[in-house]
Amino acid sequence: MGTDMKAIVTKEQLIQWRRYLHMYPELSFQEEKTSQFVFDTLCTFSHLEVSRPTKYSVMARLIGEKPGKTIAIRADMDALPIQEENEFAFASKHPGKMHACGHDGHTAMLLGAAYELSQRKDEVCGEIRFLFQHAEEDFPGGAEEMVQAGVMDGVDYVIGAHLWSPLPVGKIGIVYGSAMASPDVFRITVFGKGGHAGIPHETVDSIVIGMNIVSQLQQIVSRHTNPLDPLVVSVTQFQAGTTHNVIPDKAEIAGTVRSLRHDLRGVAANRIEKIVKGVTEAHGASYTFAYEYGYRPVVNNDEVTAHIEKTAQELFGKEHVVSLAPTMAGEDFSAFLEKAPGCFFFIGARNEEKGIMYPHHHPRFTIDEDGLPMGTALFVEAALSLLQANAD
Repeated sequence: MGTDMKAIVTKEQLIQWRRYLHMYPELSFQEEKTSQFVFDTLCTFSHLEVSRPTKYSVMARLIGEKPGKTIAIRADMDALPIQEENEFAFASKHPGKMHACGHDGHTAMLLGAAYELSQRKDEVCGEIRFLFQHAEEDFPGGAEEMVQAGVMDGVDYVIGAHLWSPLPVGKIGIVYGSAMASPDVFRITVFGKGGHAGIPHETVDSIVIGMNIVSQLQQIVSRHTNPLDPLVVSVTQFQAGTTHNVIPDKAEIAGTVRSLRHDLRGVAANRIEKIVKGVTEAHGASYTFAYEYGYRPVVNNDEVTAHIEKTAQELFGKEHVVSLAPTMAGEDFSAFLEKAPGCFFFIGARNEEKGIMYPHHHPRFTIDEDGLPMGTALFVEAALSLLQANAD
């Protein structure tokens, strides 16, 4: 393989698809027109069996000329509730909605892979499933819904990718083992006794109690967790009070727990509630506590990851393939990995010379579209070679 290999789908076509999707973003569990566009586009390709496993998702199946195993390739399609600040001609036309995480590019890359592989059906040993997933950004996530609908039944391997702002364009990032964290959510309500701000001794100050809780939560990682264990506890919301001269009777706190190890999640949840219980009791307050388990950690299979790495090196050269540290961002691709071994890899999307350097979920986020053909090529060649290497 070489970087000068002739692609069946052009870079211009990938960009056209991506920019169309960027102009018309839809939020999680609302991807009606996005999924219809994907469905209609796939129906113009040859040799594909196209279906709607759930209301907002799409699956296409390509049955090869030779027997073999089954591989699934996944892309997410949903956008975020962000007002875009880019001034592109193809900027979002939907106020308050934006593709600020690269899912428009993911969908375009997988459309390209589906088209190219449909033209190379005679090389396919087994089956390739193209999974266009809704609602990655919003728990409980579209991946689990698709799994329950049976899209992973009989699948032997699964791969997916993320266009990655921290990684320069032209690079492919590989992570062995734990790659992305579980994004759990906790919510705390402190109930005190409200009153006059000038007579604080007659109140049970929910703000002071809440501040103590926030301070104590910082010790979960720094003093109650092995420094070698990957755990993050972040308070991201604190809401209390309505005016300057009233001590409120209630304070609401929320945040997230991130871990690369599933077993640490329950430990963190128990520790948070113990702190809340202890602090509120000490001050004569009461509380409610809720902990929502989000997606499981994304854990790559070593064998499949090694195959992706080798294929990327053959396609683009070893100097363009780099090892990345795990990230504490979350991804519901983990639901697919619960059903089959696989790999989630990263595609460089950053280019500071072009001003493409804003982080994911930023109102000025964008990608260097030069990364799109790399993603499509790696999807195509990895799927073909993985199936050929494991053909019956």
